[in-house]
Amino acid sequence: MSGHHHQCTENPPNLDPNSGSGHVEKLGNLDTYVSGSTHSKLAVLLVSHVFGYETPNLRKLADKVAEAGFYAVVPDFFHGDPYNPENQDRPLPIWIKDHGQEKGFEESKPIVEALKNKGITSIGAAGFCWGAKVAVELAKQKLVDATVLLHPSRVTVDDIKGVNIPIAVLGAKFDQVSPPELVRQFEYVLASKSEVKSVVKIFPSVKHGWTVRYNENDPSEVEAAEEAHKDMLAWLTNHVK
Repeated sequence: MSGHHHQCTENPPNLDPNSGSGHVEKLGNLDTYVSGSTHSKLAVLLVSHVFGYETPNLRKLADKVAEAGFYAVVPDFFHGDPYNPENQDRPLPIWIKDHGQEKGFEESKPIVEALKNKGITSIGAAGFCWGAKVAVELAKQKLVDATVLLHPSRVTVDDIKGVNIPIAVLGAKFDQVSPPELVRQFEYVLASKSEVKSVVKIFPSVKHGWTVRYNENDPSEVEAAEEAHKDMLAWLTNHVK
């Protein structure tokens, strides 16, 4: 496998089904980590990287989103089968055949439906790596009111051209999956769409995956991740209301 994808899979998290201060329940046919008040009219759908919804850093971020007043949901789009780097039989190119991003997008529609049925009036999406492709599809189809793509994987210039809702793209300087050159193209496309609110930011000292795969014991990694979390939350707070 070329180095192109290894950044999708380095620093694998220690998954923990009991992490976070929320709980898991069924939502739109998928087991979903939920956090925050069910009385909130505003929801944020966080779409995970290939390691899935038991990633403690992702759940911690969902809890942070919930503390800001949102009902935060992190569905298990991989049906109990997140990518496992220990499993030699299923390297990423094999695993991804069962867990394509188009399938993830299709499975996100009932989630949006279920949120609306709970009385949610506005939804934002935040997608990480694999999940950013799902988040951009939700944006293109206007199934959400705002979106944030964090170190996206397989998102194209054409995808970005199709977005007409508020969109933020947070990229890393050291990213072979979505290199800064590509993220700058996204910025160029969005700059020409004056009617679409957008922000594009490339974080200088970080690599692909930094917002959810940071090392808790490295202060500079934590600081860069928290800055991205703050940017993400500010965007969602401004545009999901």
